[in-house]
Amino acid sequence: MTTLDGLAHGLTVALAPSVLVYSLLGALLGTLVGVLPGIGAMAAITLLLPITYYISPEAALAMLAAVYYGAQYGGSVASILLRLPGTPQSAVTTLDGYPLAQQGRAGVALFTAMISSFAGSMLGIVILIALAGWLAQLATRFGAAEYAVMMIMGLVAASTIGSGKIAKSLSMVVAGVILGCVGTDVNSGVQRFTFGQVELLDGVNLVALAMGLFGLAEVIGNIRKAEVQGPPAGVALRQLIPTRDDVRRLFAPISRGTLLGGFFGALPGTGSTISSFLSYALERRVSRTPERFGNGAIEGIAGPESANNSASITAFVPTLTLGIPGDPIMALMLGALVIHGIQPGPMMLEANPDMFWGLVVSFGIGNLFLLLLNLPLIGIWVSMLRIPFRWLYPAIIIFVCLGVYSVRGSTFDIIMVAGIGVIGYALAVASFSPALLLLGFVLGPLIETNLRRALLISRGDAMTFLERPIACGFVIVTVLLLLFPLIKKLRSLQTR
Repeated sequence: MTTLDGLAHGLTVALAPSVLVYSLLGALLGTLVGVLPGIGAMAAITLLLPITYYISPEAALAMLAAVYYGAQYGGSVASILLRLPGTPQSAVTTLDGYPLAQQGRAGVALFTAMISSFAGSMLGIVILIALAGWLAQLATRFGAAEYAVMMIMGLVAASTIGSGKIAKSLSMVVAGVILGCVGTDVNSGVQRFTFGQVELLDGVNLVALAMGLFGLAEVIGNIRKAEVQGPPAGVALRQLIPTRDDVRRLFAPISRGTLLGGFFGALPGTGSTISSFLSYALERRVSRTPERFGNGAIEGIAGPESANNSASITAFVPTLTLGIPGDPIMALMLGALVIHGIQPGPMMLEANPDMFWGLVVSFGIGNLFLLLLNLPLIGIWVSMLRIPFRWLYPAIIIFVCLGVYSVRGSTFDIIMVAGIGVIGYALAVASFSPALLLLGFVLGPLIETNLRRALLISRGDAMTFLERPIACGFVIVTVLLLLFPLIKKLRSLQTR
């Protein structure tokens, strides 16, 4: 079956009434759980998994997939309007989305997020169709050494997110890595930095960390200021439409973000969270005016949003073609396939063309549903900003507590998010970047796991990172990234 024949066959499967209904249902639920802070696609898919026993496998996977990428759409809403990340990967959207909202351009920020998400998803589908086999082969060449060096390169590259002095940026990265070490060591079972607290055996809750650093810290900082300023004025329809300059700035970040997300999404163990942070770092690095980032740069929304949605599509590459789930959500997807007796792997395309091509086409239909659902809602979302802050912030705190508690059912996490919120406010006052701390927290455990695994495989020989071509390439890029600021500094001293 050729690609065109497969798409035509998938179209007949995806346009079946049951598949369309469940795709629409998944898109609605995904948007809702994305908007509600802290709930996330993981909880929604877990609750919906029993339903898949009673519907066709095509409808089941289409619904669960729509929930997954629908949460990416919805997660940007609370991030932009309230600086409250609806999902971990949308935390980076707060860096420029929230400043745009504060400038009275919340509609433009939401429109950019929606269009970028749609474009990233649709281009991600093209990548999935055209390069699924090649990406699957590439994924098999990535071992522990490649993953470890790639993550280190990501941390070095993303250090450009922080504004101000390099020492502050590095200190935030290190603090995030240390927080990522809290919990039980995977290899030895030793407790690290738990201080006798049973609740910390599984580590610091990522949702609690993101909520505290971005959401609660913002509430603390804005309680008095918002009451003095009062609610913003109403938003006219023309203010929801980007200017020509905004549109001109969108194409390149969307293209770069889609390619970056498509690549990292296809690699098991990376995913959309890392893609969105690295996309932001890339956009700031290539920009001729990097000082705009953090103050309402529209590229800081377009790049990460297209990256995380593209990654959510290509994350199905290792799951479907190799039977290797890249993250817990993909593991649930794999479980849904197994429930229906479908074995993912290299032969899935030949053995189950209905499932493969039907799912691919349903991605496009589901994203079209999301675009049609979300664009008319932009004005309604923006109207949230007109609610007086004295009424809004208690609701924000309630949503934060509910979202954090829903992840592990622990009251300790609620206490933790309160403490993190105070610390996040202090960091903001001192001009430290919470985004770098969160990135260090996400990448730190991955670096440690793969670094130790690579050294175990090579029996302690560190040359394995230089002997393997892909790993060596990442090492060279990392060294160049470290040397670039030094060279730039030396040149500036010479010109004085």
